[in-house]
Amino acid sequence: MNATDPASDRPIDHWFASYSADHRNATNQRIHVVAVPLILWSVIALLWCIPVPAGSGFRQGLWAGLTCFGAWMFYYRSSRALGVGMLAVFVAMLWLTYWIEHRQGTRFLLWLAVAVFVVAWIAQFVGHSKLFEGRKPSFFTDLRYLLIGPAWVLSKLYRTMGWRW
Repeated sequence: MNATDPASDRPIDHWFASYSADHRNATNQRIHVVAVPLILWSVIALLWCIPVPAGSGFRQGLWAGLTCFGAWMFYYRSSRALGVGMLAVFVAMLWLTYWIEHRQGTRFLLWLAVAVFVVAWIAQFVGHSKLFEGRKPSFFTDLRYLLIGPAWVLSKLYRTMGWRW
């Protein structure tokens, strides 16, 4: 089943239908397709920068990895196909974060993540402004929409490729 199937009764389909209702404008959708993954990466990178307890045996990136795992469990329970896709997204973003941190250092990663986070959120709010969407962002209604956004973008990619989710 997928979100366009009227017989679909999965909770993720209801989340997507509600999220889509707040994202009808084509320009706002294009902004989201770029800004949502950038926000997701920036949050992962910011979590990566949180120090781990000294002598704990854990490595840098622990908090990012644990958070990704928790989010992945949500996605996998919602849809196995989306869960597999989000696992690939998380692995790629964690690897990119690791690569940047090891090439440029934690301080550079932190400032890059902050800059990306701010710019991507500005883009999101421009997309929701009266200039384009004219509707408030979904997460103002329910913070769980912050998890729905990345899966919604991935589901758009799946539909474009003709994949079922």
